[in-house]
Amino acid sequence: MSEELKQMAELIAANTILCTKEVLTTDEAAKYLGVSKSYLYKLTMQQKIPHYKPLGKMCYFNRVELEQWLQTNRVSTDEEISQKAQDYCMKKGARR
Repeated sequence: MSEELKQMAELIAANTILCTKEVLTTDEAAKYLGVSKSYLYKLTMQQKIPHYKPLGKMCYFNRVELEQWLQTNRVSTDEEISQKAQDYCMKKGARR
């Protein structure tokens, strides 16, 4: 039982560090994003995700920038699309 508690404590500590650390390694960033390291490397090679290479080899990631990147290309809900369409039609009708 104490071994399970120790493992649980280590897991909690690791997750806490991951969520509070400002600069992440490739391993940490992949875990944080929930993707494989190979996919993360692919994104960096295609320059589709913000990253840093201070020594020209190792990649580092800013946690806040990763969060911002994750929130790009938002998909609107059906309700939002319907509301925009309705607003557009009302605006178009007011011009006539």
